[in-house]
Amino acid sequence: MSYSNELSLALDICQKAGDLALNYWQSQDLKIDRKADNSEVTQADKECERMIREKILKAYPYDGILGEEEGESAAKSGQRRWIIDPIDGTFNFAAGLPVFATLLALEDNGEIVMGVVNAPAMKEIFWAQKDGGAFKNGQRIHVSQCTELSKAFLVAGTLNRIIDMGYWQAFTDLVAKTYRQRAPGDYLGFGLVFEGKADLVLEVGVKAWDLAPMKILAQESGGFYSDLSGGDSIYTGNCLITNGFLNNELLTIFPGLKTSLSASI
Repeated sequence: MSYSNELSLALDICQKAGDLALNYWQSQDLKIDRKADNSEVTQADKECERMIREKILKAYPYDGILGEEEGESAAKSGQRRWIIDPIDGTFNFAAGLPVFATLLALEDNGEIVMGVVNAPAMKEIFWAQKDGGAFKNGQRIHVSQCTELSKAFLVAGTLNRIIDMGYWQAFTDLVAKTYRQRAPGDYLGFGLVFEGKADLVLEVGVKAWDLAPMKILAQESGGFYSDLSGGDSIYTGNCLITNGFLNNELLTIFPGLKTSLSASI
């Protein structure tokens, strides 16, 4: 595939951020604080985001940035914005678990056009750019071909968020109608769907920086990205990503998806 300058930069940045995070993770020399929402934040989160911001602004000084740790800086011109999660899965990271990743995406005039997910401890890096396909460790990836919900493998994020956000009944209905279920959370559940090892993933109670690269990866791997309000926004705090073949059956569980899912059928 051909790499845009932006994708080449994003891959380089995410590799460097991953190396920085991995050094902290391996040493477990972590200073863990709590944010206002009681979620964990470490010195590594802050250093990774600072480094990412510096490299983006050096290359593209007029672009905007939205990051988990330092918030938003508006674009000086144009409609482009980089969206950063320096360490997605900080709970895992702080606990010494390997399921964490740097997430980086580029939004152009409201559309996500490029995304990278680098999980250094797992030695996995995913990337996609608009109309360029989706890749893991340099190999093209595709969603599954499963056509029946009763044979589908469902993955999900944190279960208490599904309860807290009011989706527990729909989730248990989905569990009852699928063949197998796991809740690995963070980048890993998404990645399993992108490479066709799972068939659909549900995530709620998250932020735009958790979902931005996942949207373009879903689309470019042949999947379907929807929020739970009938659209395809990364700003509603939730998403359902499928292989596209299961969408008709899902309408009985999530009727609010009808507008967006019908577009893929």
